[in-house]
Amino acid sequence: MNVAIWPGSSSFSAGSTPFGFYDTDTDFQSDADKVAKFCAQRLGYPITNVELQDINFYTAFEEALTTYGNEVYSYKVLQDYLSLEGMSTGSNLNHTLISPNMGTIIRLSDQYGTEIGVGGNTTWHTGSVALTSSVQNYDLNAWATENSLTGSDVEVKRVFYKSPPAITKYFDPYAGTGTGTMNMLDSFGWGNYSPGVNFLMMPLNFDVLKLQAIELNDTIRKSNYSFELINNQLRVFPIPNQTGSLYFEYILKSERIANSLVTSPSIVTNISNVPYTNPVYAQVNSVGRSWIFEYTLAVSKEMLGYVRGKYSNVPIPGDDVQLNQSDLISSATAEKERLVTKLKEYLESISSDKLLEKRAKESEYKEKELSSVPNLIYIG
Repeated sequence: MNVAIWPGSSSFSAGSTPFGFYDTDTDFQSDADKVAKFCAQRLGYPITNVELQDINFYTAFEEALTTYGNEVYSYKVLQDYLSLEGMSTGSNLNHTLISPNMGTIIRLSDQYGTEIGVGGNTTWHTGSVALTSSVQNYDLNAWATENSLTGSDVEVKRVFYKSPPAITKYFDPYAGTGTGTMNMLDSFGWGNYSPGVNFLMMPLNFDVLKLQAIELNDTIRKSNYSFELINNQLRVFPIPNQTGSLYFEYILKSERIANSLVTSPSIVTNISNVPYTNPVYAQVNSVGRSWIFEYTLAVSKEMLGYVRGKYSNVPIPGDDVQLNQSDLISSATAEKERLVTKLKEYLESISSDKLLEKRAKESEYKEKELSSVPNLIYIG
């Protein structure tokens, strides 16, 4: 049986890795053969043969560096995604310091502005129906058809059919809010002005209670201006006694949905197109490289296990040698999981909230320490 084994040395050249992500990086080129030697010796060479070639070690090295970058940048995406969504995909974020911004949060809040008419991303349109004397009910679906719209697509947001503001009737004696000055002020046409006529400063809730009393009085004792809108069927109160126009504002449900969709191949729409690329090996520090070396060894051990699984029994004169396939694969799997878990825990420990928590604790301990310093007493 002729099994290729590690010859003891190697010479890296561009094209030796499957994807060639880092083949032109001089630091990667320099470390590739060192890593191959490191892995071979950790696997038992030269005491025992290692059934791997240089390209196997280079492959493991490339995989380890790519895995390291994936974990680091996945963490960055998770931390900063609210600030990244919607940005251009045309730039490389590997070396970009990202400051939090409110862009995505404001965009998510647009829906609330749309519903109450204070902004948002959906236009409020204006329409009107002709009021007819003695007619109380009006079909806005029919109005929509007349205006080349679909009734089910129309959602009325505001109807301009309101009684005069309560403040203009502040001294309404029928509501019990005249306070004895109604006749004097209304006789001069001042009844619709601010009621700041008391010589005693009253709390604000005093005026609010009066306004509520006037509005409740109008609803119960008078023919109050109001309306009822159900399924685009508009009923007005009281019944109109003359012709005119009733204005309202509405949105189109189809526009609400259409305006919530932004389709563009050049903006970040999900975590898969956040513009992070493979790391630059020359800029990975010694802490990161140590992790990469260990992960390269774990991948190499896994490959060696699969190779030895093909030749599980090697005949020798008078006996067979049982190879350690299962031990190698189980050990490699556990080591890869341990390294990835360790990296994730490390990244989580330097998250913004963890660092701020640590800084707060440091500040607290410094204050306790400084409180033990004796205070000097100066005698002048």
